[in-house]
Amino acid sequence: MSRTRFTRRLPATMAVVGLALAVAACGGGSSEETTTVAADQLKPNADLSKQSLQVTVWEGYLPEELPKRVKEKLKVENMNIAYHDTNETAMAKLTASGDSGVDVAFVSGQYAQALNEQGLLEPIHPELIPNLANLYPEATQLSYDKGNKYSVPYTWGTTGICYRSDLVKTPPTSWNDLLKPPAWADKKVTMMTTERWLALPALKALGYSVNTDKDEEIEKVREALMAQKPHLLTYDDTTFGDRLVSGEALMVEAWDGWCPTTNEKQNIKFVVPKEGSDLWVDTMVIMKSSKNKEAAHALINYILDPEIHSWAAENINYKVPNKAAMDRVKIAPGSLLGITPAELLNGESIIDLGQASTKYSRLSADVKAK
Repeated sequence: MSRTRFTRRLPATMAVVGLALAVAACGGGSSEETTTVAADQLKPNADLSKQSLQVTVWEGYLPEELPKRVKEKLKVENMNIAYHDTNETAMAKLTASGDSGVDVAFVSGQYAQALNEQGLLEPIHPELIPNLANLYPEATQLSYDKGNKYSVPYTWGTTGICYRSDLVKTPPTSWNDLLKPPAWADKKVTMMTTERWLALPALKALGYSVNTDKDEEIEKVREALMAQKPHLLTYDDTTFGDRLVSGEALMVEAWDGWCPTTNEKQNIKFVVPKEGSDLWVDTMVIMKSSKNKEAAHALINYILDPEIHSWAAENINYKVPNKAAMDRVKIAPGSLLGITPAELLNGESIIDLGQASTKYSRLSADVKAK
């Protein structure tokens, strides 16, 4: 099983947020004011050989041979894939002009929500995606898009503490084990700096929502993170698993798919702290500006085929919200792929906060600067 490392869930910067606000302020871009293709204008039997596809996605997130298979299976004239390293990059690309040239984009759930609120997404036409039936029922009730009206979930997971079970004196059970590490773990702990995830441990430890926009609560989070800082090994969004394997770190904040619990020694474990955590989702969306909407729906339907969708779980170690696909996956000893949808839904979905997102940008900048 291979795994590609990339920072997927960086929040939109102030510039991207500002762009969204500017669109709204000009009276344009709202879903109510932008023309949407009616269902009866899309042709279920359209000649896809006259359509092409431009996709933007994280590198390593789709099978390399997918464009060739799409051309053979769907008869689409051509499929080109461009890569973005972060949600921030994708948002800049998708909001830079009236027509980004992108047909299908992969973005995290709160960014799909933001794009939809700007009127940039085509509603999902379920009659063109029969493989939606393969999704777990829970995957149709995600808070940022109940009913999958404008997005289709591709992968999902949660955040917790990844730790060396053979080196910790006491297994962690609380976010406070990271925020206030015991003496034996001093400077042996790492945290992620991705804005909403930097704040998550303190938010949950303090009993707050991951989506709070209250200034007094965010200030309490800042105080907790500043008090923690002298006891950290470092901030690390990408190589924390390697630090655990080497023994440099004992406990790290981690996305479940990147916690190397299947390592040879089986001495790395993952726990969702007792205060709770998040539910993150990466989605597929169709841009309203797309001239190839039938092909875009056909692509998403093809990706939801169990053979194709199971590739993601097998190769990037993230769970997919597709029951038929997960039923095909052989789960290795220690793997976190066995976390159930019901367990995932115990986490709080991260949603777009609009202008309030800048509060987390300022929080992250402040914590990292001092």
